[in-house]
Amino acid sequence: MPQTTFRTALITGASAGLGAEYARQLAAAGTNLILVARRLDRLEELARELREKHAVAVEGLQADLAASEGIERVERRIAETATLDLLINNAGFGGGKGSFAERDAGHHLGMVQVHVATTVRLSRAALPGMIARGRGAIINVASIAAWSAFSGPMYSGTKAFLVMFSENLRSELLGTGVCVQALCPGMTHTKFHEVAEIDKSVVPSALWMTAEEVVRISLRRLGRGAVCIPGWKNKTIAFLMRCPLTAAGIRAFSRLPAIRKRANR
Repeated sequence: MPQTTFRTALITGASAGLGAEYARQLAAAGTNLILVARRLDRLEELARELREKHAVAVEGLQADLAASEGIERVERRIAETATLDLLINNAGFGGGKGSFAERDAGHHLGMVQVHVATTVRLSRAALPGMIARGRGAIINVASIAAWSAFSGPMYSGTKAFLVMFSENLRSELLGTGVCVQALCPGMTHTKFHEVAEIDKSVVPSALWMTAEEVVRISLRRLGRGAVCIPGWKNKTIAFLMRCPLTAAGIRAFSRLPAIRKRANR
């Protein structure tokens, strides 16, 4: 359960995975919800479940955040919500199969739109109201891939942006009552990897976490630093990828032809 109670949370990518788990845990704490995703049928199913189980107000908002019109729809809803005190920028997708040069440029720009442009625009839309009310929080769902040499230039690059954006935005907001967190999970059991066509067998089962664990840690750590890496195993992996004594070796290993071929499958 979150240590801070929230009146209204808006969650993007809310129809499955971490987004749906955030919705369930926040609804259990009495938070009203605005759930954003492309699939309205899934949103309505989740909204019914949460209303019936927790007696909170839940609204489903259909929006394709790969299109500017979808982002504008959510920006307008944020402006209309005077009680919004939590924004969770969770929408995203993986790199899929193929190298950077093999994938269509539209795929790469779509990732920039969803991971970067959407986060920037929705955060900008939410912050004036939060600052005026003197309370609020933004969670940007990044990944330990932000420091990885194995995760592809676009996925790792956009997730690295989210980490630095969150760290600097948190510093800028000190004293306003608004906090920012970049959540950096590792391998998490959701449908994300199936959609992204990622071979889950590559990663040992001991390194996986559940969505419930990741979200619980994120909410518990909110306000206690800009970067949240859930689980000691993920913390160790992130440390090894960033430590000067080990990072060079990891980068060299990632350039081996067999490793690159496996990563791009």
